[in-house]
Parts: sequence; C-alpha cells; structure tokens
Amino acid sequence: MIRRITLLLMGALLGASTVLLILNASTYNSIANAAGADTYRQLSIFGDIFERVRSQYVKEPKEQDLVENAINGMLSSLDPHSSYLTAKDFDSMRVQTRGEFGGLGIEVTMEKELIKVVTPIDDTPASKAGVLAGDLISKIDGENVRGLSLSNAVEKMRGPVNTPIVITVLREGAEKPIDITIIRAIIKVRAVHHRIEGGDIGYIRISSFSEQTFDGLNKAVKKIRKKVGDDKLKGFILDLRLNPGGLLDQAISVSDTFLDRGEIVSTRGRNADETRRYSARPGDSTGGKPVIVLVNGGSASASEIVAGALQDHKRATILGTRSFGKGSVQTIIPLGSNGALRLTTALYYTPSGTSIQGKGIQPDIKVNQPVPDELKGRIEARGESKLRGHITGAEEDKDGSGSIAYVPPETKDDLQLGYAMDLLRGAKEHAAFPPNPNATEPKKDG
Repeated sequence: MIRRITLLLMGALLGASTVLLILNASTYNSIANAAGADTYRQLSIFGDIFERVRSQYVKEPKEQDLVENAINGMLSSLDPHSSYLTAKDFDSMRVQTRGEFGGLGIEVTMEKELIKVVTPIDDTPASKAGVLAGDLISKIDGENVRGLSLSNAVEKMRGPVNTPIVITVLREGAEKPIDITIIRAIIKVRAVHHRIEGGDIGYIRISSFSEQTFDGLNKAVKKIRKKVGDDKLKGFILDLRLNPGGLLDQAISVSDTFLDRGEIVSTRGRNADETRRYSARPGDSTGGKPVIVLVNGGSASASEIVAGALQDHKRATILGTRSFGKGSVQTIIPLGSNGALRLTTALYYTPSGTSIQGKGIQPDIKVNQPVPDELKGRIEARGESKLRGHITGAEEDKDGSGSIAYVPPETKDDLQLGYAMDLLRGAKEHAAFPPNPNATEPKKDG
C-alpha cells in the first residue's frame, strides 16, 4: 500500500501523464532515478507517515480521504486554481461546461429554507407540467427540502433523461400542497440573454462561457439586427459583468464574432515551444456596429480574454471597473474513474502582449456602480491579486486587480449600463468612444 501511495504522488509530481499509472518495478526505478534520489527520499517519508497515520491514529481514518487530502495539499500549494477533482466533482464540472443536463427546466433560488421557482424556462418539462413562477418546492420525491442546501436540492432535481420526479409545491392561493410529476429531459442552460433597449440598442449578457455560448451569441446578434434593422440600430452592449469565465475556445469564438482579423489571445507555458496563438477569421457578425463591453470585479478569465481582444484591436470601448485578473490556463486531465486533475499550465496574454494575470482589464471609461446601503460591508472588491498563493503576473501593479462586483437588479439603477446607452445615443461624449483604430494605445480613464 505504501508503495502504491508513493507512486500516486510521484506521478502527480512528475506530470499528468504518469498520474495513477500502475507501474512495474523497472518503470518505477527509472522514474525514481529521473526524479532524483532526494525526491524519492521525500516520497518515502510520505509513505512512512501515511502508514503511521493509517495504523496508529486515534480513530481509523479513511485511506481514500488521506490520499485525496494529500494530493489536494500538494496542488493547493501551487496556486488557487490547481486542484484534484473527484469523479463527482468532475461530472459536475462537465455538466457546467456542456451547458446542458437532464433536469426540469426551472430557475430557482432559496427562500425561507424552501426552493423558490424564479421562473420555469419556456418549452421545458417544468413549464409543460404547470410549474409557476413563485411556487415554493417543499419536497422532492417525498423528501423534505428543509435542511438541504440549494446545490443539494438542485442536484436531486437533476437526473437521467426520461426519468420521473415528483415535486411538492406550495402555491399562493392553493388550499393544500400540490404534487407535480415531471419527466426529466435535456435542459440547455442559457448562457446568453438578450433584449432591445429603447428600440435602438442591442443588449447582450453572457453569464458564462459554456459549449452553448457562441451559438447563443450568434442567434442573439441575428435576432437584434433583424428586429431593429441596421439603419436604426445604434450599436451593441456586451455585458460581461459577473461572468466568471469558462471555455477558452468559446472566448475565442465570441471575440471572433466582433473581429474581422488579428490575434485574439496567446497562451504561454513554461517552455517557449508551448506558446499558442489564436486569431480571428474574416467577417464581423455585427456589421461593424459600435460595441461597448461592460466589465467589473466579477469579470474573469474568458471574459477578460474577450474584453482584452476587443480593447487592443480598438473594436470596442471597455466600460465599468477593473476586472478580476485571472489570466491563467487550467488544463483538465481526466484520470479515468478517479476523477481529474485541474492543473495550471499557461498564462493568457492579450493581442498587445499584456498579461492579464493579477492585473485584469482596465476599462477605457471607468464608471463606478454604487452599492446600496444594505449591502455595504457585505460586498468587497474582488481580484486575483488578493488570492493567497496566486501566481504573480508580469504586469501586476501595487493596486492589484479586481473591483466591486455588483450589478443592480433594476435597469434604472444601473449607472454603467445607462452610461453605455447614453454614449451609443450621443447623449454623452468621451474620448475613448468610439475607439480610434489608428491609435497605438487607447486612452484610459482611471
């Protein structure tokens, strides 16, 4: 057992391709020699400690927990974004990145220890079964919801396609709880929401970069252009606030939607030959209409790639407050039935060669969004540079990255959105809008 645990950790230390391999004696010896005698001695110490804990600790520990915690300890010492994913965590992550799952089709929140239906999504099992906005879910398949976290309750409602589930709802005006039987189906998470503001501005919010994002964006752009008409359309507002990021290929495709040419982003690893560059293809889906991108302290990773690319190419004006500053690439290495390894393998750079890591995207026009009195002290500035153990970025400065991550629920209170609409309609003027493609460096405010 000691040798197997030592092999597991040695695999993780030497590289993803060797993790969890079952090695014979000669292979093991060659790895030990490659790692160096000192490394092997340290791994032997770990094996000795593991055996002591396993056999002598006051309560019998679970060996699997010991191994997982040891691996997590090693990975967390590298940076905040490298980690070990159990099989369950890995499955959950894949659901998020796919943007689809077997479920009911409802947006929910927690209220008074019950699950409140914010809205049933159109044309889903929940809406067809008669679930209404405002319904309070008190039981799931006969099990009380009280005592469950929101994530646990959501997990119970998800499941294999074509399987039944019974939810018990409390509905205002109903004399008693209502049991509703629903057959699960494939639910696609809407990563892109859009609307038309004032009849002349296309507003598009991207909440995450999943496999559904690029298609959702393309549909939104087409619908807006068709409904408003290019002669009347003042431009687009791309809202990336509170967007934590997601898939790199989706960030590249989203950037390409607005760009006609040029580099979008580069990733640079430990070795020079690991540098990868991604460029735009000919064609601007918006017809060259003006674009304003909204960012704040909740805009991270893939969001920053898009904002950085459009800013460097002077294709869009960035408005809001400084973004989160997560400029690192995490590679997911599946480990079969044992989950996966999430390992930081490279850093992102904008087309101008600027590192996002620990710096973030500085807006061309800084517009602070006031926080309501009832939330003051509860919402703090967020940023990669404030995370313990983060990788120090090449461009990181004393001010660090990030800012307040708050967006008002009501459009009338949204100063950043209001400022963007005023710019597009000509009610406000700023040197950074529209951006000048011939300028070598965009003028920045704050």
